[in-house]
Amino acid sequence: MTAETAREDIAAIARGGRTNLLGFPLRLFGRIPFLFIAGRLYGADALGRLASALVVIEFLGLLSSVGLKRGLARRLTEEQEHPANAVGDAMLICLFFGTLAATVLLLFPAPLFPGGRYTFYDRLLPLAIIPLTVTDIALVALAYRFDVGASVRARSLAEPWTISAAAGAFYFIAPDGGLALAFIVANLVAMLTALWPLLRSYGLPQQWRPHPLHLAALARANLPLAVAEGIEWGSRRLDIFMLGLFARPEAVGVYYIAQQVASLPQKLKTSFEPVLGPVITRSLKDRDYGAIAVQVCQVGFWITAAQTGIALALGIPGEGVMGLVGPGFVGGTGALAFLLAAEVVAATAVVSESALVYMARMQNLMISLATITLQAGLTIGGILLVDRLGFDQLYRAAAVAAALMLSLAVASVAKSLLLSRLLGQRISNWRWPLVRAATPAALVGWAATRYLPEWAELAFGVPAILAVYCWVIWNKGFGPEDRVLFRRSAKV
Repeated sequence: MTAETAREDIAAIARGGRTNLLGFPLRLFGRIPFLFIAGRLYGADALGRLASALVVIEFLGLLSSVGLKRGLARRLTEEQEHPANAVGDAMLICLFFGTLAATVLLLFPAPLFPGGRYTFYDRLLPLAIIPLTVTDIALVALAYRFDVGASVRARSLAEPWTISAAAGAFYFIAPDGGLALAFIVANLVAMLTALWPLLRSYGLPQQWRPHPLHLAALARANLPLAVAEGIEWGSRRLDIFMLGLFARPEAVGVYYIAQQVASLPQKLKTSFEPVLGPVITRSLKDRDYGAIAVQVCQVGFWITAAQTGIALALGIPGEGVMGLVGPGFVGGTGALAFLLAAEVVAATAVVSESALVYMARMQNLMISLATITLQAGLTIGGILLVDRLGFDQLYRAAAVAAALMLSLAVASVAKSLLLSRLLGQRISNWRWPLVRAATPAALVGWAATRYLPEWAELAFGVPAILAVYCWVIWNKGFGPEDRVLFRRSAKV
């Protein structure tokens, strides 16, 4: 690979990441009304039921993609037929498994609700599996052609703003099932938003003759990817699932709000994943391992730097952030702090896995299995410790979040070491300027929480933390190769 091609790849990744970064505030402002409406109108109990159900819904939606969220990029790179045929095969596989999963849960809804309480509308939640899966595949196919704007429109505009508006409207129509109906409608709207640009970009399949045996072989080939994705996703949902087994729905609802706030910086990782995958597959085809190391480290630093700033801005005034949803949610501040820290330490694992899923599927899978096993053990141990010390159930939420943070830190170390050995290159997201930027930002946040009233912490403290952090990291931490993320030009 030439130096010019390497610069173009980094620029392509930067363009995709920049587009998705612009979608971050859109998603934030769209999600906040939903959290406010859900907390104030529906309450922690209804949120807890929804959260427990979504663990199963989203997990089966992910498995229904049969690993094609990552495998499709490789197939499009190697496929000789019309690209729309490969997309059509992927859609057909996902529709089959998604419909099968939805049908089973419609007939047997008990796994969705560990507490045994649900309404008629809650039982309809499995219907969301089909649009959820179709949207994922459509956005992956579009990202392969560097159309990340479609992901922003579907995930940062259509989905969060629809779920907020629908939750408010359904409260007056079906208050006992408004959250479930809002989730279904939001995923349908997101699917339609993704399918339109997919048809414009790829068109319809040409002389397409899907064959059951060919589709079965494709699904089997991507099985390791599907399992790895399921485990990685499961590490982000095992916490709320186990909390649902050991705590009341109210505690699960509080944790769910903290998780939703913390998942906002998590979207920064997915900002780069759709574009990083195709670039890595092309570098692998050329056996250019040095380029892969540069791409992984560059993206990893971008993600770590951005997530650190957001974690400081949302975590330091955490009581005020949680209090926006309602007074009963302030007890989730400790869980929020651990969840935000977990997103920072997980960045290295995420970018390393972007290459490992193509280079060492089974080894990556084994690390993922060990990680989720460790998380389960730490979660149970943390809950037992909280009970032994006599703390209330909200401390269980903090213990569960701490278990997630520790297990993701271990996964980051293990996966970066494995990738480093395979590439023969050092893999690290860490740079000391992160500390130089975080220290003054933390001091500003401490002053805001100590000397300002709660409303001013959020109105002035959060922007001040971000402003100080961004100024320092830009001037002391970013070099020319880092600043390409914020340039409109394709050249580095």
